[in-house]
Amino acid sequence: MRFSPNLLEEILRRTDLVQLVGRRVKLTRKGRVMWGCCPFHKEKSPSFKVENERRTYHCFGCGTGGDAFKWLTETEGLTFPEAVEKLAGEAGVELPKWSPEDEAREERRKSLYEIVEAACAFFEEQLRTAGGAPAREYLQTRGLNGEAAKQFRLGYAPPNDALKEHLYKKNIPLDGMVAAGLVRPQDGDRSPRDFFFNRLMFPITDARGRVIAFGGRGLDPDAKPKYINTGETPLFSKGRLLYNFATARPAALQGGTIILAEGYM
Repeated sequence: MRFSPNLLEEILRRTDLVQLVGRRVKLTRKGRVMWGCCPFHKEKSPSFKVENERRTYHCFGCGTGGDAFKWLTETEGLTFPEAVEKLAGEAGVELPKWSPEDEAREERRKSLYEIVEAACAFFEEQLRTAGGAPAREYLQTRGLNGEAAKQFRLGYAPPNDALKEHLYKKNIPLDGMVAAGLVRPQDGDRSPRDFFFNRLMFPITDARGRVIAFGGRGLDPDAKPKYINTGETPLFSKGRLLYNFATARPAALQGGTIILAEGYM
Protein backbone atom coordinates (compact mmCIF):
# COMPACT_ATOMS: atom_id res chain seq x y z
CA MET A 1 0.00 0.00 0.00
CA ARG A 2 1.21 3.50 -0.82
CA PHE A 3 0.72 6.30 1.69
CA SER A 4 0.13 9.88 0.60
CA PRO A 5 2.57 12.58 1.80
CA ASN A 6 -0.31 14.38 3.52
CA LEU A 7 -1.23 11.26 5.47
CA LEU A 8 2.37 10.66 6.58
CA GLU A 9 2.72 14.28 7.62
CA GLU A 10 -0.48 14.05 9.67
CA ILE A 11 0.80 10.97 11.50
CA LEU A 12 4.12 12.66 12.27
CA ARG A 13 2.34 15.80 13.44
CA ARG A 14 0.25 13.81 15.91
CA THR A 15 3.15 11.71 17.16
CA ASP A 16 5.02 12.84 20.28
CA LEU A 17 8.54 11.93 19.18
CA VAL A 18 10.05 12.73 22.57
CA GLN A 19 7.64 10.32 24.23
CA LEU A 20 8.28 7.67 21.56
CA VAL A 21 12.07 7.86 21.82
CA GLY A 22 11.83 8.20 25.59
CA ARG A 23 10.55 4.64 25.82
CA ARG A 24 14.09 3.50 25.03
CA VAL A 25 16.35 6.46 25.80
CA LYS A 26 16.60 8.53 28.98
CA LEU A 27 16.18 12.11 27.82
CA THR A 28 16.97 15.39 29.60
CA ARG A 29 15.65 18.79 28.58
CA LYS A 30 18.08 21.55 27.68
CA GLY A 31 16.15 24.55 26.48
CA ARG A 32 13.67 23.45 23.81
CA VAL A 33 15.58 20.28 22.93
CA MET A 34 15.79 16.89 24.63
CA TRP A 35 19.18 15.19 24.91
CA GLY A 36 20.33 11.69 25.73
CA CYS A 37 23.04 9.12 25.07
CA CYS A 38 22.71 7.68 21.59
CA PRO A 39 21.25 4.16 21.52
CA PHE A 40 23.10 3.39 18.30
CA HIS A 41 26.65 3.63 19.65
CA LYS A 42 28.51 3.82 22.95
CA GLU A 43 29.09 7.26 24.39
CA LYS A 44 29.54 8.86 27.81
CA SER A 45 28.39 12.39 27.03
CA PRO A 46 24.93 12.85 25.48
CA SER A 47 25.13 13.82 21.81
CA PHE A 48 21.70 12.54 20.77
CA LYS A 49 18.99 15.18 20.45
CA VAL A 50 15.25 14.87 19.92
CA GLU A 51 13.07 17.78 18.81
CA ASN A 52 9.30 17.63 18.79
CA GLU A 53 9.13 20.94 16.96
CA ARG A 54 11.08 19.58 14.00
CA ARG A 55 9.81 16.04 14.59
CA THR A 56 13.32 14.63 14.18
CA TYR A 57 16.14 13.02 16.14
CA HIS A 58 19.85 13.30 15.38
CA CYS A 59 23.11 12.06 16.87
CA PHE A 60 26.14 14.32 16.48
CA GLY A 61 28.39 11.40 17.37
CA CYS A 62 27.51 8.78 14.76
CA GLY A 63 25.38 10.86 12.41
CA THR A 64 22.23 8.76 12.58
CA GLY A 65 18.92 10.55 12.48
CA GLY A 66 15.41 10.60 11.12
CA ASP A 67 11.75 10.87 12.01
CA ALA A 68 9.36 8.65 13.96
CA PHE A 69 9.00 6.18 11.10
CA LYS A 70 12.78 5.81 10.82
CA TRP A 71 13.00 5.37 14.60
CA LEU A 72 10.69 2.36 14.57
CA THR A 73 12.35 0.74 11.58
CA GLU A 74 15.76 1.17 13.23
CA THR A 75 14.90 0.16 16.80
CA GLU A 76 12.09 -2.37 16.36
CA GLY A 77 12.93 -3.83 12.98
CA LEU A 78 9.57 -2.85 11.48
CA THR A 79 9.10 -2.35 7.79
CA PHE A 80 8.04 1.14 6.74
CA PRO A 81 4.37 0.14 6.23
CA GLU A 82 4.38 -1.57 9.64
CA ALA A 83 5.81 1.58 11.25
CA VAL A 84 3.13 3.69 9.57
CA GLU A 85 0.38 1.39 10.80
CA LYS A 86 1.72 1.34 14.35
CA LEU A 87 2.10 5.11 14.64
CA ALA A 88 -1.25 5.75 12.96
CA GLY A 89 -2.93 3.50 15.50
CA GLU A 90 -1.26 5.26 18.42
CA ALA A 91 -2.01 8.71 16.99
CA GLY A 92 -5.62 7.94 16.15
CA VAL A 93 -5.16 8.50 12.42
CA GLU A 94 -7.39 6.37 10.22
CA LEU A 95 -5.58 4.71 7.35
CA PRO A 96 -7.22 4.29 3.94
CA LYS A 97 -8.91 0.97 3.27
CA TRP A 98 -6.83 -1.69 1.60
CA SER A 99 -7.73 -2.79 -1.88
CA PRO A 100 -9.01 -6.37 -2.25
CA GLU A 101 -5.65 -7.26 -3.80
CA ASP A 102 -3.74 -5.80 -0.83
CA GLU A 103 -5.97 -7.62 1.64
CA ALA A 104 -5.55 -10.94 -0.18
CA ARG A 105 -1.78 -10.49 -0.32
CA GLU A 106 -1.59 -9.68 3.40
CA GLU A 107 -3.78 -12.62 4.35
CA ARG A 108 -1.54 -14.87 2.29
CA ARG A 109 1.54 -13.61 4.11
CA LYS A 110 -0.09 -14.14 7.50
CA SER A 111 -0.96 -17.68 6.49
CA LEU A 112 2.64 -18.36 5.45
CA TYR A 113 3.96 -17.06 8.78
CA GLU A 114 1.66 -19.50 10.57
CA ILE A 115 2.71 -22.42 8.35
CA VAL A 116 6.43 -21.77 8.82
CA GLU A 117 5.98 -21.36 12.57
CA ALA A 118 4.12 -24.69 12.71
CA ALA A 119 7.03 -26.32 10.87
CA CYS A 120 9.53 -24.78 13.28
CA ALA A 121 7.65 -26.14 16.30
CA PHE A 122 7.56 -29.58 14.66
CA PHE A 123 11.31 -29.58 14.00
CA GLU A 124 12.00 -28.51 17.60
CA GLU A 125 9.87 -31.35 18.91
CA GLN A 126 11.56 -33.88 16.64
CA LEU A 127 15.00 -32.92 17.93
CA ARG A 128 13.99 -34.27 21.35
CA THR A 129 12.79 -37.64 20.02
CA ALA A 130 14.76 -40.85 19.56
CA GLY A 131 14.96 -40.13 15.84
CA GLY A 132 16.64 -36.80 16.59
CA ALA A 133 19.57 -38.47 18.40
CA PRO A 134 22.02 -38.06 15.48
CA ALA A 135 21.27 -34.32 15.38
CA ARG A 136 21.77 -34.00 19.14
CA GLU A 137 25.03 -35.93 18.93
CA TYR A 138 26.26 -33.64 16.18
CA LEU A 139 25.43 -30.58 18.28
CA GLN A 140 27.46 -32.03 21.15
CA THR A 141 30.47 -32.43 18.87
CA ARG A 142 30.17 -28.70 18.13
CA GLY A 143 29.99 -27.82 21.82
CA LEU A 144 26.30 -26.87 21.78
CA ASN A 145 24.10 -27.98 24.66
CA GLY A 146 20.35 -28.15 25.11
CA GLU A 147 20.13 -24.53 26.22
CA ALA A 148 21.73 -23.31 23.01
CA ALA A 149 19.41 -25.51 20.97
CA LYS A 150 16.43 -24.07 22.82
CA GLN A 151 17.63 -20.47 22.50
CA PHE A 152 18.08 -20.71 18.73
CA ARG A 153 15.10 -23.04 18.26
CA LEU A 154 17.21 -25.68 16.54
CA GLY A 155 15.39 -28.74 15.28
CA TYR A 156 15.52 -31.96 13.33
CA ALA A 157 13.81 -32.72 10.02
CA PRO A 158 13.03 -36.46 9.90
CA PRO A 159 12.77 -38.46 6.65
CA ASN A 160 9.73 -40.02 4.99
CA ASP A 161 7.74 -36.81 4.46
CA ALA A 162 7.10 -36.53 8.19
CA LEU A 163 6.64 -32.76 8.05
CA LYS A 164 4.13 -32.92 5.21
CA GLU A 165 2.07 -35.52 7.05
CA HIS A 166 2.22 -33.49 10.26
CA LEU A 167 1.03 -30.32 8.54
CA TYR A 168 -1.72 -32.24 6.76
CA LYS A 169 -3.05 -33.28 10.17
CA LYS A 170 -3.15 -29.61 11.14
CA ASN A 171 -5.35 -28.92 8.09
CA ILE A 172 -2.63 -26.97 6.29
CA PRO A 173 -3.13 -27.20 2.52
CA LEU A 174 -0.44 -28.54 0.24
CA ASP A 175 -0.22 -25.34 -1.79
CA GLY A 176 0.56 -23.46 1.43
CA MET A 177 3.40 -25.87 2.23
CA VAL A 178 4.79 -25.40 -1.27
CA ALA A 179 4.49 -21.59 -1.09
CA ALA A 180 6.35 -21.61 2.24
CA GLY A 181 9.20 -23.60 0.70
CA LEU A 182 8.65 -26.63 2.94
CA VAL A 183 7.45 -29.10 0.31
CA ARG A 184 8.85 -29.53 -3.18
CA PRO A 185 6.71 -30.56 -6.18
CA GLN A 186 7.93 -33.60 -8.13
CA ASP A 187 7.91 -34.35 -11.84
CA GLY A 188 5.00 -36.16 -13.39
CA ASP A 189 2.38 -37.68 -11.13
CA ARG A 190 4.71 -38.18 -8.18
CA SER A 191 3.56 -36.79 -4.85
CA PRO A 192 5.32 -33.65 -3.53
CA ARG A 193 8.10 -34.38 -1.01
CA ASP A 194 9.50 -32.65 2.04
CA PHE A 195 12.25 -30.23 1.03
CA PHE A 196 14.19 -30.88 4.26
CA PHE A 197 14.78 -34.40 5.57
CA ASN A 198 17.41 -35.96 7.86
CA ARG A 199 18.85 -32.53 8.56
CA LEU A 200 19.69 -30.38 11.54
CA MET A 201 17.41 -27.37 11.19
CA PHE A 202 18.24 -23.70 11.78
CA PRO A 203 15.23 -21.35 11.78
CA ILE A 204 15.84 -18.09 9.90
CA THR A 205 13.97 -15.08 11.26
CA ASP A 206 13.16 -11.62 9.99
CA ALA A 207 14.13 -8.41 11.78
CA ARG A 208 11.15 -8.83 14.12
CA GLY A 209 12.14 -12.35 15.13
CA ARG A 210 9.42 -14.12 13.13
CA VAL A 211 10.47 -17.43 11.56
CA ILE A 212 10.34 -17.08 7.78
CA ALA A 213 12.65 -19.82 6.45
CA PHE A 214 15.15 -22.52 7.37
CA GLY A 215 18.69 -23.66 6.80
CA GLY A 216 19.31 -27.39 7.02
CA ARG A 217 22.59 -29.25 7.56
CA GLY A 218 22.73 -32.80 6.27
CA LEU A 219 23.47 -35.44 8.91
CA ASP A 220 24.37 -38.16 6.44
CA PRO A 221 28.14 -38.02 5.73
CA ASP A 222 27.35 -38.27 2.02
CA ALA A 223 24.67 -35.55 2.05
CA LYS A 224 25.12 -33.15 -0.87
CA PRO A 225 24.92 -30.29 -0.58
CA LYS A 226 25.86 -30.24 3.09
CA TYR A 227 23.71 -27.14 3.68
CA ILE A 228 20.49 -26.14 1.94
CA ASN A 229 18.22 -23.16 2.49
CA THR A 230 14.58 -22.44 1.85
CA GLY A 231 14.17 -21.09 -1.67
CA GLU A 232 12.77 -17.65 -2.44
CA THR A 233 9.27 -17.20 -1.01
CA PRO A 234 6.94 -14.24 -0.36
CA LEU A 235 8.50 -14.11 3.13
CA PHE A 236 12.13 -14.96 2.44
CA SER A 237 14.78 -13.44 0.20
CA LYS A 238 18.20 -14.76 1.17
CA GLY A 239 20.16 -11.74 0.01
CA ARG A 240 18.13 -9.29 2.10
CA LEU A 241 18.74 -10.48 5.66
CA LEU A 242 21.34 -11.78 8.09
CA TYR A 243 20.95 -14.93 10.16
CA ASN A 244 20.29 -14.16 13.85
CA PHE A 245 20.02 -10.42 13.16
CA ALA A 246 16.93 -9.98 15.35
CA THR A 247 18.75 -11.44 18.36
CA ALA A 248 22.04 -9.67 17.69
CA ARG A 249 20.51 -6.26 17.03
CA PRO A 250 19.95 -5.14 20.68
CA ALA A 251 23.51 -6.09 21.66
CA ALA A 252 24.87 -4.39 18.55
CA LEU A 253 23.03 -1.19 19.39
CA GLN A 254 24.51 -1.22 22.88
CA GLY A 255 28.02 -2.30 21.93
CA GLY A 256 28.28 -0.49 18.63
CA THR A 257 29.74 -3.55 16.91
CA ILE A 258 28.44 -6.41 14.78
CA ILE A 259 30.57 -9.47 14.03
CA LEU A 260 29.76 -11.17 10.74
CA ALA A 261 30.54 -14.86 10.35
CA GLU A 262 29.98 -17.40 7.61
CA GLY A 263 27.45 -20.16 8.20
CA TYR A 264 25.11 -20.88 11.08
CA MET A 265 27.63 -21.98 13.72
